[in-house]
Amino acid sequence: MSQEKIQLKGITWDHSRGFTSAVATAQRFHELYPNVEITWEKRSLQAFADEPINKLAERYDLLIIDHPWAGFAARTKVIIPLNEYLPKEFLEDQAANSVGKSHESYCFDGYQSALAIDAATPVAASRPDLLEKLGKKAPETWEDVMDLAKEGLVAIPGIPQDTLMSFYMICCTLGEDVALTKDYFVSETIGLKALEILKELGKYIDPACYDMNPIKVYEAMTLTDKYAYSPFAYGYTNYSRQGYAKHFLKFHDVVSLEGNKLITTLGGTGLAISANSNHREITLAYAQYVASPETQKGVFFDNGGQPGHRGAWLDERTNAVTSNYFIDTLPTLDRAFLRPRYHGHMYFQDHAGAPIREYMMKGGDTKKVLDGLNQLYIESLKKTM
Repeated sequence: MSQEKIQLKGITWDHSRGFTSAVATAQRFHELYPNVEITWEKRSLQAFADEPINKLAERYDLLIIDHPWAGFAARTKVIIPLNEYLPKEFLEDQAANSVGKSHESYCFDGYQSALAIDAATPVAASRPDLLEKLGKKAPETWEDVMDLAKEGLVAIPGIPQDTLMSFYMICCTLGEDVALTKDYFVSETIGLKALEILKELGKYIDPACYDMNPIKVYEAMTLTDKYAYSPFAYGYTNYSRQGYAKHFLKFHDVVSLEGNKLITTLGGTGLAISANSNHREITLAYAQYVASPETQKGVFFDNGGQPGHRGAWLDERTNAVTSNYFIDTLPTLDRAFLRPRYHGHMYFQDHAGAPIREYMMKGGDTKKVLDGLNQLYIESLKKTM
């Protein structure tokens, strides 16, 4: 490997899970390769979900991306196909040790756009001390959640992006994955029922929650005694580590709806390499370093990261540090729904959450909401972005 001085830039998202973990791996990689300096910058969680990766690829060598961009990446080729550059054995290990469909989520039409260095899906979280004080138990069924919600003790992330993910979740749990046909996003029978279920829960959710993403939910749960339970929000191991927040959160598998465990919507992040980078060899070496089981269980995890390698989820030490976050929520990850990733899906994702959020907050004509979602879906199939 060349010994010339190399300066690389990366873009990640603004939370300890996304930023300090990246900075720590960059520092350790620099210690191994002193001629390589990697500077990570950060953007908001919402910008992470929204900002087009083609613009980012013009400015950065390394990108932390969301897997719904996989179809866009495969079509535009703004980031490199890792399956053409990384060793076959390495990629086979990544696939074999995927948490749920995390590794697969970045592969679209055979184009592996990123490595799943971070795995997540909505899981349940509780304040054990608060539940005990109130004489309550963590819910096991949707009915239990509703009972707690009626007492004002339940928080959910209610911004448009998260309400859309919740809609996917209910549809899948009721027995129908979304976006299976080009004619409609979801059938009328399932779509209407899913919306009604969410609306009923929405009646008992604090209006403040509709401006919260998962991070804000967990901050509210740990900074105040207002909420004792969250039934589904993208999990963050940080809050299950002693000393991170004012109060400790215990994370759980999700509850059952009509006898079936909720099938939540897969999240997580992937490490991608810009096609515009002039340092392909070293960026590939760094990507392998970050995604390796040793780094995932060590430097990455120890500095706030939420690993994507299954070995880290099964590791005794990582579980001991997080009160068994990984073991307890692994079933949720393994069930999780792999959301649509077709080229135009980001258009749908950007616009479909707001009407669901409005409906959960204020009610309305259920069929009109569903018809609007189906129309957005038809439009998104025509988008070339």
